[in-house]
Amino acid sequence: MIRTRFAPSPNGLLHLGHAHAAIVAHDLARERGGEFAVRIEDIDGTRSRADLVPEILADLEWLGLAWDGPVVFQSERLASYAAAGERLKAMGLLYPCTCTRAQVAEQAREFGPDGPIYPGTCRGRSAPPDAPVAWRLDMARAAQQAGPLEWLDELAGPQVCRPEQFGDVVLLRKEAPASYHLAATLDDAADGITLVTRGLDLFAASHIHRLLQALLGLPVPVWHHHLLLLEADGRKLAKRRGSPALADLRRAGEDGPALAAALRAGRLPTGLSFGKGVG
Repeated sequence: MIRTRFAPSPNGLLHLGHAHAAIVAHDLARERGGEFAVRIEDIDGTRSRADLVPEILADLEWLGLAWDGPVVFQSERLASYAAAGERLKAMGLLYPCTCTRAQVAEQAREFGPDGPIYPGTCRGRSAPPDAPVAWRLDMARAAQQAGPLEWLDELAGPQVCRPEQFGDVVLLRKEAPASYHLAATLDDAADGITLVTRGLDLFAASHIHRLLQALLGLPVPVWHHHLLLLEADGRKLAKRRGSPALADLRRAGEDGPALAAALRAGRLPTGLSFGKGVG
């Protein structure tokens, strides 16, 4: 049975881009007789706000979306992230890194999907006692151990796994229990997600997630990377830029199901458009 999920972070109110993502995940599950789950990704340090969770759930209900089973919270799964980290350390695939983001940006000579590629400054070094460290994946060693891998996107077709384009990514962060890459991969397995729906901006991240699935012996889902809603200047909608909040529309008395129907039909508010697909 197909099982999808919508996994927002409670660090700001949902906007129309979130509505589109939730509708895609919800509708694919319903069209195929499956289940739709909601997961709250609330481990991003002080940015996560518990008071926003009721707003998020109210927005989904206002849109006419219903989920199956209880809402799941990442903050209840910290032990699983730590256990996976220890397993990867025991495999010799993680190393401690004391570099700051500014230092990485200054030292980097190559750029990947996430920006500057870490140049391996701390690889092979021991971290000073009590120094705050992030734990990075030794990408070359991990890829060699996993061997050739593939993954499937419903829209873009079969993909050859190329996680090396990211370099040595952080899996255990200094300021949070786990990176998005590790937490999302573990959570999708724990939640029984068979179809991972998300925006095209995360297409390349699936190369890392497929590698982690191989290293940790996790089930492999199919992916579905959908188009993004874009502003008039071509940028995707974002909380930090003040994109219109669903909660504001809801409180203003707008019709949620009608808005959902318009998004399904591609009828977008003035100034918004859908981005282009892969290729």
